[in-house]
Amino acid sequence: MSDVFEIAVDPEIRAIVRPVVWRTGVVHVVDRDARMDASLASAAAAMRVAPEPVDVITAVRTMYKRLGIDPTKTRPSSEALLRRVRKGDVVPRINSLVDVINWTSLESQLSFGLYDAAAIRGAVTVRRGRDGEEYAGIRKDTVHVGGRLVLADELGAFGNPTSDSARTMVTSVTTEAVVMIYAPAGVADAVAENARRLTIQRIDQFCRTVE
Repeated sequence: MSDVFEIAVDPEIRAIVRPVVWRTGVVHVVDRDARMDASLASAAAAMRVAPEPVDVITAVRTMYKRLGIDPTKTRPSSEALLRRVRKGDVVPRINSLVDVINWTSLESQLSFGLYDAAAIRGAVTVRRGRDGEEYAGIRKDTVHVGGRLVLADELGAFGNPTSDSARTMVTSVTTEAVVMIYAPAGVADAVAENARRLTIQRIDQFCRTVE
């Protein structure tokens, strides 16, 4: 069962992003769930031929620009995934929970963050990254987040709409996660809410602990 996860939003960015965030409740994460194979392949095929959701993509890019970031050089994770799929790549498989998030992010074109709840410390804030702020990335040595939109706890920044940190990454030993949709202020609330509901539905279907 999913639950609310309280975060603070820095006043400076309240007009730029309206985050949607929740706890997953107890999950069962496996390296690969074959039940998703056909659905992910179908989603990728559909996104290769469907018209791009221009309104959402534009709103996400505008969110970046309002923070002083060029979205063509530092791409939102959602758009980067769409570009890969449209070039013929498959949806990357990481583990069952990450795969669900990538699936919904691809279709909604909203950038998501996914974090192991056990690795988060203290109060969490959405804010602009501080000068020189950085963290160890999941697939990169260092992610520099100064000036960028970040999610941070008492240990510092651990996520942003382009790439998340190794410290809070979800693995097969994760038992509860926090999901964040970095919804731009320019996107209708219903769009983000639909993405949230679809994500919860898919987590319930593929990532719940087996009784």
